[in-house]
Amino acid sequence: MGKLTGNVAIITGATSGIGKATALLFAEEGAHVVITGRRAELGQRLENEIRASGARCVFVEADHAQAGDCARVVERTLAEFGRVDILFNNAGIVTSGTAETTSEEIWNETLAINVTAVWRMSKLVLPHMRNQGKGVIVNNGSDWSVVAGRDAFPYIMSKGAVAMMTKSMALDFARENIRVNAVCPGDTFVDRWIEKGYFEDSDPVTIERAMKESGEYIPMGRFGRPEEIAQAVLFLASDDSSFVTGHLLLVDGGNTAQ
Repeated sequence: MGKLTGNVAIITGATSGIGKATALLFAEEGAHVVITGRRAELGQRLENEIRASGARCVFVEADHAQAGDCARVVERTLAEFGRVDILFNNAGIVTSGTAETTSEEIWNETLAINVTAVWRMSKLVLPHMRNQGKGVIVNNGSDWSVVAGRDAFPYIMSKGAVAMMTKSMALDFARENIRVNAVCPGDTFVDRWIEKGYFEDSDPVTIERAMKESGEYIPMGRFGRPEEIAQAVLFLASDDSSFVTGHLLLVDGGNTAQ
């Protein structure tokens, strides 16, 4: 028996990085997983990988900036499994700029994906969780949900909003046995960096060295790994955290303790 045996989990933005690592871990822990993303080839590949392990998995191609796509994800989940126990609002984008340099387009895109989609997906699953008598929502925040930085104004604004959404929803639905928390990663190495050519050499040893050199400002001296963030999400999604709600779980190598 795994920690999530029999639970149905929706994981948004699961075609790579933290979402992918979480989908694999949830499936290993016995969950039926619905994974979403805009990259159909990667999503189908992950669905096949999870199914090959013996777990049930459905990939739904979706752009969570679109209301119709969010609704379609939940509808497909209910049609396939009849319930939804866990929602991991992971889909998001990283944007940069200051309040002066941020364009209307970047502002609107950041809000649509990092903020509105979190509210919209939560709004869609909450009635079903209430009818079931329980549910868990985990939002993907950031260490920049609790501290600020430079030249990342739209992103930091959005992650601060995620923090307050998390706490507000936690209070609103605590008496209905619906827990709402956020995982707040620090800098985390994701495979998208390799895809975009951030590293000249994709050799694991070279990447490990680059991660360490780049992460010298972090007290633990390195970037995090998606699998480490996934373990924190599992804690918040499982009964191991049965008396935890409204919490922002920092997984940042000590960065915000400085």
